[in-house]
Amino acid sequence: MLRFTGLVGCSLLLAVVFLYIGFALIDSPKEKQLKRELTQLTLQYEIMQDRMDKVNLVLEDMQERDDYIYRSIFKVDPIPSDIRKGGYGGVNRYENLNGFRNSEIMIESAKKLDHIARSLYVQSNSYKELSKIAKKNAAMMANIPAIQPINGKHLQHAVSGFGLRMHPIYKIKRRHTGIDLPSPIGTPIYATGNGKVVESGVERGYGIMLKIDHGYGYETLYGHMSRYVVRKGQEVKRGQLIGYVGNTGSSTGPHLHYEVIKNGRPVNPVSFFYNDLSPTEYVSMVKAASQFNQSFD
Repeated sequence: MLRFTGLVGCSLLLAVVFLYIGFALIDSPKEKQLKRELTQLTLQYEIMQDRMDKVNLVLEDMQERDDYIYRSIFKVDPIPSDIRKGGYGGVNRYENLNGFRNSEIMIESAKKLDHIARSLYVQSNSYKELSKIAKKNAAMMANIPAIQPINGKHLQHAVSGFGLRMHPIYKIKRRHTGIDLPSPIGTPIYATGNGKVVESGVERGYGIMLKIDHGYGYETLYGHMSRYVVRKGQEVKRGQLIGYVGNTGSSTGPHLHYEVIKNGRPVNPVSFFYNDLSPTEYVSMVKAASQFNQSFD
C-alpha cells in the first residue's frame, strides 16, 4: 500500500508539473490564434497612430496658414490657441478603455482622434467665416498671389525654399528671400495674381526680372528670366504668360527665383500656392521647400 500510495503520489506530482509546463509554456491552438490577433491589432493601432500624426502635421500647417495668411489678408484676428487646442471634457472619458493589455496605446489613439475631430471642427468653422468674408472681397482675392508661377510638371529636381540656405557661390549660410524653382530654359512663367507690372529690366543678382504690384500690400518678383513678354505699366491677370525661365544674373543653373512681398517684407511663397495644388501636392511642396540645401542664386 505504501508503494502504491507513493507511486500514485509521484504520478500526480509529475502530472501537475507536466500540466503546469504545458499551460505555461505551450499555447493551445486557440491561444495561438488569439495572440496572433492581438499582435495584429497592436500593429494596426501603431499604424493608425502614425497616420494620425501625419494628419496632425497637415492640420497644423492649415491652422498656421489660416491664422497668419488667410486671416491676415482679411485683417481678422487669429483663432486663440485655447480654442484650437481645447479638449473634450470628462475625466472618465476613456475609463472604458482601462484594464486591457494594450490600454495605453488604445487610450492614446482615442485622444488623438478626439484632438483631430476638435481641430477639424474649429477649422471648418473658420473656413466658413473666411468664405463669407472672401465673397465680399472678390477683387482682393483675384489680386492676391495664389498659384505657382510655373507649371509643376516642369520642375526638374528639388526646389530651394524660403529661409536660411547655403549660398552656391560664397558657400555661407544666407537668408533666401524667395523660392528657386529649377526648370528648363524657356519654361513659361505666369502671373500669380492680377496686378500691374511696376519693374522690368536687368538687375544685379536677379538678372532679367519683373516685379508686379497686386495691390493690398502684395508684390511678386520673378528673377533670372531669359526674357519677359510684358512691359512696365501693363495690367496683367492671374495665369497670364509674362515671360520664360532663364539663367541670367547670379545663377548657377536654369531656374525661376520667385518672391512674394507683403508690405515691403518677403514672406514664404509656398504659402501662396494653395489655389492649384491638391492637399497631397501641397504637403510635398512644403516638405521639399523646407529642406536645408543650397540655393540656386
